[in-house]
Amino acid sequence: MFLRTVIELFLLLSELSARAFCIWTERANKREVFGHKYELYRTKQTFIVELGFLGVHSDEDQRCLSTMVGTFPLLSVQPTWGLVDEKIQVVVRNLPPALSVTLHSLHRSEDKDLWEAFGHYTSDGQGTVTVAKDASLGGTYEGAEPMGLLWSMQPVPGSRTGLRLRKMDVLTPMVVHISVYSGHMTEGFSKQSPLATVVTERWYMAPGVCRIDIREHGVRGTLFLPPGPGPFPGVLDMWGGGGGLVEYRSCLLASQGFVSMALEYLSHDKNRTSDIDVKTYFEKAFRIVQEHPLVMKDRVALFGLSLGTSVALNLAAYSKVISPRCCVCISGSHVNPVNKAIGEVFRKMKEDGYKTQFDEEGRVVWRDIILPIPTDLGEKVDMGRIKCPLMLVVGEDDQNWATVESAKDIAQMMRAAGNEHLLTILQYPDAGHLIEPPYTPHFRASNFIVQQTRQKVIMLWGGYPKPHADAQEDCWEKSLSFLRQHLYPSPDSVPKAKL
Repeated sequence: MFLRTVIELFLLLSELSARAFCIWTERANKREVFGHKYELYRTKQTFIVELGFLGVHSDEDQRCLSTMVGTFPLLSVQPTWGLVDEKIQVVVRNLPPALSVTLHSLHRSEDKDLWEAFGHYTSDGQGTVTVAKDASLGGTYEGAEPMGLLWSMQPVPGSRTGLRLRKMDVLTPMVVHISVYSGHMTEGFSKQSPLATVVTERWYMAPGVCRIDIREHGVRGTLFLPPGPGPFPGVLDMWGGGGGLVEYRSCLLASQGFVSMALEYLSHDKNRTSDIDVKTYFEKAFRIVQEHPLVMKDRVALFGLSLGTSVALNLAAYSKVISPRCCVCISGSHVNPVNKAIGEVFRKMKEDGYKTQFDEEGRVVWRDIILPIPTDLGEKVDMGRIKCPLMLVVGEDDQNWATVESAKDIAQMMRAAGNEHLLTILQYPDAGHLIEPPYTPHFRASNFIVQQTRQKVIMLWGGYPKPHADAQEDCWEKSLSFLRQHLYPSPDSVPKAKL
């Protein structure tokens, strides 16, 4: 009787506060799974509640609970704890047939901004909604989209303009509340009580990954080591012109079995940035990765996005100190002053700043700055000098950089030099500039601080949500395959990521 009273009270509180969640499972094997926040008990028919503190584990308790549940909707999200590149399975059961419901996701960013996504569904004849196979009829995404509740996230109405969702503290998870509401809703979610809610955690850092601050030989960065004895291949990871130390991609690479160093080479100290030589600083950083005792010294790659691509291509073509095993270059170009300090690269961009365009909303379009593609080899990397496998990733709607034209010129140069067999190009229609790890929300434009002037602008990156999301998922999978192919001695030696 006491148990019945406690359960009734808990279910009432869960409906009012959306702090409890309910999942119906059908598991033949009995086992326990312990997460960071939740203790989940899986038996043949178990009703799972937040924190597992009710102690509903005996057969008598389960029969009592099953009887009381009645038609209470049961929401399942698996896994509740996972890496950000891992798909989730969202299922709602125990609904009346043909019931209109809205599935909604909510995340509070590190900047305290709220992000949401939602899809409209109708339950089937068994009273079930399965997000992986059922089509969303409307919302922030449409169609059968298993990960639509993540990649279609956008700031809630009334938020600040120009936001971009990025995880800066990789030691903590992205916490996402997934809820089911009655009816097809488009707003006012905070004013309604959900039928059920599940709290999920999305991690860049797998258990056992080690994070190390690097401050040596003038180099600043963060090194991530995979769990296990090693040795592992290495990656030097370089972001673009936004500057700062961005760790989340390197952390995710380490979770996939690569020693990876996120490198800071553009800082808020303008004098420091200007003095960084386009080769020497990066060669030192490469050697830090290469000389780590857990790294296979002849299996280190370069991974660059935007300006990081230009740096990677410069190193691969001209360095006499390092020899990358392969390069992954996303949304970048070979057009930039060759063998110059970073300050010179930005001075050249400032000289060509008159080519800057603005769209009808006043957002900055930089893609014309490097057009037309020069023929002078002093103004672009001689791609005939590349001696390692190279993967280029191009979004065809990139409004920030002329990546389509650059990829075409790179292919022509390598064809003429006889090394085109080293080149792989991934080209994605309607994808923009910011091609990030999978299920990252798309941003057609966002706030950006111009490195040369420290001026804040709204930068137009390009792309459209659905094709951009597809590009990110495909690109990440193929980038990992490319790195594993060229960095690991054999397929059997590649570790499997787990959380």
